[in-house]
Amino acid sequence: MSIYKYGLFFIEQTKTKHMDGVIEIEGMEFFAYHGCFEAEQIVGNKFIVYACLRYNCEQAAHSDYIGDALSYQTAYEIIAREMMKRSHLLEHVGNRILESLYQEFSELQHAKIKISKLNPPLGGKIYSTSVTLEK
Repeated sequence: MSIYKYGLFFIEQTKTKHMDGVIEIEGMEFFAYHGCFEAEQIVGNKFIVYACLRYNCEQAAHSDYIGDALSYQTAYEIIAREMMKRSHLLEHVGNRILESLYQEFSELQHAKIKISKLNPPLGGKIYSTSVTLEK
């Protein structure tokens, strides 16, 4: 706690401390129907999703109570639900995931989602193409 003199008044400043935590969910595999080509919408493709979620984990770190933590089970369920909705663009899928995560977790400070489409139909041998969104 610090006290500063401002004009004729004293202002008390309290520093708020918190502990940032990062949850990473890696290698989530989905078979879905995203893409602009008609064949992608019919045949589908394999996707790999990575999520990085930063939140204030001060309470969970001290309480050891799962109810105080950001649930990565719930985060996975949100991601899986949004991956199953057909879209033309991975950017659209990623935005839906981010919006849903922020709606569910008020303690979320920053989120990063990477969606990779394996073997995209681009006319050559390509392992994957990816879209990464952060909010």
